[in-house]
Amino acid sequence: MSRVTIRAPRPSDVVGYAAAVRRSAEHIGRWNPVEPDGLPDLLQRQGPALRSYLIIDTAEGGLVGKCNVSNIVMGRFCNAALGYDSYLPYAGTGRMTEGMRLVIDTCFADLSAGGLGLHRLEINVQPENDRSIALARRLGFRHEGFTPRMLFLTGAWRDHERFALTAEEWPTG
Repeated sequence: MSRVTIRAPRPSDVVGYAAAVRRSAEHIGRWNPVEPDGLPDLLQRQGPALRSYLIIDTAEGGLVGKCNVSNIVMGRFCNAALGYDSYLPYAGTGRMTEGMRLVIDTCFADLSAGGLGLHRLEINVQPENDRSIALARRLGFRHEGFTPRMLFLTGAWRDHERFALTAEEWPTG
C-alpha cells in the first residue's frame, strides 16, 4: 500500500501549506524561495503551462511535499520541468520519492487517462544540493549536463545540473 497520494492544490490547503513551508524554511531555504503565503498565487497560475501537485501522507493527511510541473510545452516537444520541495517531518522518509513516482506517472500518462501526455521531463538541481540530486537519480533521471547561472534564486544567479527522463525510460513507458 502506498504511503502517499498526490492531488492538485486547492484553496482549502492554504493554511496547511503555509504551516508546512514555515516548519521547513531552513530545510528548503538554501535551494528555493521560502514562500509560505505563496499558495494562492500558485493556484491562480495553474493552466496549460503549469500544473502543481501536493504529495500527501495517506496515514496522517500531512503535507509531504510539492511538485511543480512547469514550462509545459506540447506539440512536437511534449516536455516539462519538475521542481519540488519536501517538507518536515517527512523529509528523508522515502515518501517524497514515492510521491514523485506518482507525479511522473501522471506526467507520462495519456491525456485520455487523466495524465499530461508528456514525453520528456527535466529536473534542474543546484550542484551542492546532494539530496535533490539523489532523488533525481533514484527516479531514474540521467545526467545531461551543466547550466551556468540558470535561475535567479536566493539573491543570485545559480548554476544547475540538468537531468532528464523520457517516457520510454520510465518503468510504465
